[in-house]
Formats: sequence, C-alpha cells, structure tokens
Amino acid sequence: MDGKAFKKAVDTLSKEKGIDEEIIYDAMELALTSAYKKNYHSLSNVRVDINRETGDIKIFSFKTVVFNEEWEKEEGKYETEIITDEEGNEEEIEKEFYFDPRIHITLEEAKKIVPDIQIGETIEEEVTPKDFGRVAAATAKQVVVQKIREAERKLINEEFADKQDEMVVGLVSMEDVRNYYIDLGRTQGVLPKSEIIPGETIKMGSSIKVYITKVENDSKGPLILLSRKHYGFVKRLFELEIPEINEGIILVYSVARDAGNRTKIAVYSENANVDPVGACIGEKGSRINRIIEELNGEKIDVVPYDSDPARFIEHALSPAKDLHIFVTDEKKKEALVIVNKNNLSLAIGKKGSNVKLAARLTHFTLDIKTTEEAKELGISIVE
Repeated sequence: MDGKAFKKAVDTLSKEKGIDEEIIYDAMELALTSAYKKNYHSLSNVRVDINRETGDIKIFSFKTVVFNEEWEKEEGKYETEIITDEEGNEEEIEKEFYFDPRIHITLEEAKKIVPDIQIGETIEEEVTPKDFGRVAAATAKQVVVQKIREAERKLINEEFADKQDEMVVGLVSMEDVRNYYIDLGRTQGVLPKSEIIPGETIKMGSSIKVYITKVENDSKGPLILLSRKHYGFVKRLFELEIPEINEGIILVYSVARDAGNRTKIAVYSENANVDPVGACIGEKGSRINRIIEELNGEKIDVVPYDSDPARFIEHALSPAKDLHIFVTDEKKKEALVIVNKNNLSLAIGKKGSNVKLAARLTHFTLDIKTTEEAKELGISIVE
C-alpha cells in the first residue's frame, strides 16, 4: 500500500467523519498485526509500525534477550513472572524457562547487533513481506468501514442522548406489519402502529411530527421509539403553537389524554393580565384549531389550573356544569362530586372518559354522585 495514499485517506476520513487520526492509526496497527499473524503464520512477537508523517507501514519481529541456550538446560533454572489475581493483588512466581529461538535471543548474539543491550530487553528486525500491501489494503478497508460506523454511532448517540421527551419532525420512509420507520436525518426512529392517533392515515414520504418516548443505546446504535399517542406529544404541540407557553408566560400544569377522542390540558399564568385559556385558543380558535388538525380532529379542553382543588376539579370536569365539589381527603387526593341529572352524562362522559381524564388531570380520585344519591348519604344540596 502506498504510504502517501494511505496517509491522505486517513486525513480525509478524520476530517469528514470527525475521527481522531491517532484512533485510526492505532486501530490499523492492531488490525494489521492480526492480519500478519494470520497470513504469515507468525507468533505473537510482532508489531506493526505506521509512520504518522509518511504513512509507510512496516512489520517488526522482536526477540527477548536471555542468558544463553545452555542456561535453560541446567537443572533448577527458572524465570520470574508477576501475576495479578482477581482482586488486583500481584504475586511473583517462578516458572521453568524454555529457550525458543523464534522469540528469544542470547545475550551473546544480541550484543553483536546492539553492543550495550541488556538481558530482558528486546531486539527487533524488520520482516515486512514484499506482498504485504495487498493484505494491508484489505485490512485498511475493514478498519475504515468499522471506524466510520463507530463514529456515526457516536454522533447519533450524542445528537439524540438528550432528545427523549422532545418532539421532532421526520419523513415516513418505511413500513412493516407493526411499525412505521421515520427518517430523522442521521438515523431512523420507530413509530409503532399502536402509537399513532386512532383513525389517522400515515402516508409514505410525508413529513410527520413525532414525540420521542425512549432513546436506548446499544452496539448497533440508538433505538429511538416514537409516538403520536403520548400525552407529551400534545404538550409539545402547545409549546410549538402557543408562543406564550414557549416563552414561559403561560405554564402547563398537567395534560391528560385519551388519544383520538379527547385531551384535557390545564394551564395558568403568574401574570394577572394574561388570560391563559384565551391565549391558547386564539382569535376565533385559530391557535387551538391548528393543534386539533395535527391531532386528526381530537377534541381539546383547555382548562384553567387553580390552586384550590375544588375549583380545579370543577374546571377539569368541563363541559359539565352546576357541580358541587367536596374534597374528602386532601392528603389522599380524594373528592366527592355531586351533580344533577341533567349534567351527569356530561360529567361522566362517553364510557367514563370525561371523569377519567379529569381525575388524571387533577391527580384526584373522583367519586361522582347525583343529588338524589347524595341525599341518601345525608348530604343536602341547595340548588
């Protein structure tokens, strides 16, 4: 392999993919060492050196300097080795020494090459094969591909590490029986079909807003799970469409959602001059209608949060009216709601959806009774 061409390739890869040059060189040296051992039936006493300035690759075989060949033949001759146990404790042991001319060289022979060499040091000899360029080229390709994948995984991990619970925009790129796959730029996210809004149609190639529910990292890169059904998706839509929420003028207290049916969102402002509900709805419903359109026609109740639990529960049970709220246990967050027959169905909602959403929104357990049922319990309500 031509050194200049190799160095140029490393420089280009480093700049384009943001990989440190030294990481590439180190990986190449390790890979080429293994390739040399495999292709040339070498022992472990070899090292590969890549010149950082020229890109030239050389293979060196090294031998350890020992006493002499006769030394190991003498009875009782050992060499010392330090071993480390599982707890990190070091222990010096002696083991029988065997002279191997492939990995050892006597002190006498070594001094002929390096006069001041000492026992225990190593002496090297270049053994680069003439046809090693072919092996190096194939190995380099594998290392480059691996490093590109690792670098891309790292960049993706860094990009999406803090994106959980955020909304992003992607393109619908693929579909299988269970999932849609959303192109998010550097990677794909998985949108399970169970996490789309009931009744909506997802078109291939279309742009789509999605909420990131989970980011998991593994050896293959991040697994990004998406949803359009999650209540957090509605919260992010409000932040996008209502400038006052994005700016912190209006605050979202809580969101409760029955995807495809109805969402309740409680908002408030610490500025007495701001109408949080009106700002969210917009002139002639302009703001809220954009959110409803994104949610495929899902109904949205924007209710004012109130620090008084009874008043907050009353707002949360909208559109029901003429309610009487009794907080029976504030610590356990339990409340009794008394409603007349005309508003009973509105308070409960279809299949109990309204009261369930109100309970989730307020974090209270709500027990709904009619005025007649309340009288049986000894509670008299004056209409």
